[in-house]
Amino acid sequence: MKNYLTKKVGQPFWVVALTMLIFFFLFCMILRPEKFIQQGLNGISAWAFNVLPSVFPFMFFTRTLSSLNIMSSLCRPFSGLSKVCFKTPPISVYAFMMAIFSGYPVGTKTIADLYLQGKISKEDAFKMTSFCSTSGPMFIVGAVGIGMFKSATVGYILFLSHVIGAILNGIIFRNFKLKENEKLESQSETKNTTLDISDIVVNSTTAILSVGAIITIFFIVIECFSPLLSLLPQNIAFLFEGIIEITKGCIDLATLPNQFIAVILASFVVSFGGISTILQSLTMLSKLKMPVKLFVFQKLLHGILAMLTAILLAFLIL
Repeated sequence: MKNYLTKKVGQPFWVVALTMLIFFFLFCMILRPEKFIQQGLNGISAWAFNVLPSVFPFMFFTRTLSSLNIMSSLCRPFSGLSKVCFKTPPISVYAFMMAIFSGYPVGTKTIADLYLQGKISKEDAFKMTSFCSTSGPMFIVGAVGIGMFKSATVGYILFLSHVIGAILNGIIFRNFKLKENEKLESQSETKNTTLDISDIVVNSTTAILSVGAIITIFFIVIECFSPLLSLLPQNIAFLFEGIIEITKGCIDLATLPNQFIAVILASFVVSFGGISTILQSLTMLSKLKMPVKLFVFQKLLHGILAMLTAILLAFLIL
């Protein structure tokens, strides 16, 4: 079937599938324009009132910090930790801390900035994406735990399992190697930069606008799939919502009557990040030419590791 479609239309199968999917989205939007206009506004509101005020300042200040030569010196005491655990430069600890404190997609944005400034190699960057693409306590504990589950305990279970999952993921990818030609390419792409406030403002603004656009699009995508999702068992449907868009999935998972199952599924959703968040991160990593399959596999593994950790923590605490 795959070969038939490719020969028939002269395009790869994934192009044909994506084209059909886009026409499906357009058909849904034409059929119920008022519904999708509202979902678009909901996406913009979610970005403007939740993501913009919490993430944009971190993007600005982390890019400013990564532009300063002092960061390498400050991270030097952690060289043993980064080398033993992740086999990455000391400055990877800085990227990890920014990711943990700031949340998606600041970690991947920091990695991209460090790479473009010549402070890490492409191989280092690809290792770092395994443990520096994380959500933050403001979202996990505040929004998901307290806001959605009405429980700070659940929030801390999710956050702790998320961080442990990221660390384990980084350890698994510590021996990742690039081919020799890819290593040479990464060296030729790197460059040094100076502190340019106007460039930092433009760069950070462009990044946060890209995030807002992707969030809005995926609110619409979930609405397109809502008739199909309604046919599935509730917990599976909510999980698929989270796989598409993290916030919407967590909101609905918090309404499940079985809190243990809800927490376990939410731990996977938060650490996987959803397709929406993955696209945000890949947008940040575009200059690195990050392989989509590799990054998706890293996020999938992070989700599984966090879920297994959450099972243990939830069994002991809840």
